[in-house]
Amino acid sequence: MNATAKRVIGLVLAGLLIVGVVIVVVGGRLFGGTTGTAPAATDLRVVHGVIGSEKKPFFDDPAVRAVFAEKGLDVAVVTAGSRQIATSVDLTGVDFVFPSSAPAAEKIRREAGARSVFSPFYSPLAIATFLPIVTLLQSAGIANQDAAGTWHLNVAEYLKAVAAGTRWNQLPGAAASYNSSRSILISSTDIRQSNSAAMYLAIASYVANGESVISSADAEAAVIDPMAALFLQQGFSASSSEAPFEDYLSQGIGSKPLVMIYEAQFLGRQMSATGRSAITPDMVLMYPDPTVLSKHTVVPLSEQGSQVGELLQSDPRLARLAAQYGFRPADPAVFTAALADNGLTVPASPVNVIDPPSYETLEAMITTISGRYDTPLASPDANVDK
Repeated sequence: MNATAKRVIGLVLAGLLIVGVVIVVVGGRLFGGTTGTAPAATDLRVVHGVIGSEKKPFFDDPAVRAVFAEKGLDVAVVTAGSRQIATSVDLTGVDFVFPSSAPAAEKIRREAGARSVFSPFYSPLAIATFLPIVTLLQSAGIANQDAAGTWHLNVAEYLKAVAAGTRWNQLPGAAASYNSSRSILISSTDIRQSNSAAMYLAIASYVANGESVISSADAEAAVIDPMAALFLQQGFSASSSEAPFEDYLSQGIGSKPLVMIYEAQFLGRQMSATGRSAITPDMVLMYPDPTVLSKHTVVPLSEQGSQVGELLQSDPRLARLAAQYGFRPADPAVFTAALADNGLTVPASPVNVIDPPSYETLEAMITTISGRYDTPLASPDANVDK
């Protein structure tokens, strides 16, 4: 064999070696091999959780799943309303629950005997609306805009308008901007199932009770009729907070002029690379005055559930990812940075914030209102996303 042939064979062998290395490295990355730091997919422990629907996109995020995978966890979640989680969802085989309601979480903690809970982030209750709507409400003394440009709904004045049966076309200037014969009414989720509706009830009952948290049967009885009207007059309401918000985005001002949501839903959509175009220039985020904070609380039901809660509360990467979905982590700087990185104005932390009633009191009001519906509520299925 001459020198030229030897050089050719050597080059061919070297090339095959390089190709082999590339195949091993790329194959490991694509197919979950153990050449990196993360465990192989087959080595992950599946952890089952039941969560509020507004957190589903966060848990589905590949970056979030990768953080859990580093710790050997494959977190599988289904969704249900917070009240459903606390009252009717079968939690057999569930490792953790993550409702949007602190009172519901406390009930579950007591009944499950959980030693600790985790509250990694929160979100104020807010209202998704439109510029012509807030302008009309401002002219009627029901809404106002602060020096920073943030819109606020005066809940006391709003309740007066609802009680009087006021229609949009009765407001000054409605003929030119929103000449609708519909009654002024916030669209919410189903009070029998969802936490955002329960928190709406907490706010409205506080104001109707002379700006005092409902804490007795007498106080409940005094306000229950106008409170029931807020929900019964809506007609059909969805079971999860995602549904009315999606209707707001897709159907517009004619269908959903006022929608009770979580702040995180609106801000998260604005920070979504694929979804931000749904927020049009005439869409406005308004805050009820007073408002309430939805404290997203993990209640672990197993050791693996505790590990999920600890990671959500302590891992800075998960805090940054939560902020990208509009949630407010414990460190305000993380939330501020996420909004600033997306060119959004950082809303001030709400000042006029109330505490919700105890779980028992809130549940008593919801039960009374539920009894006034014409149709019974369908049985929940924890195995189907709500």
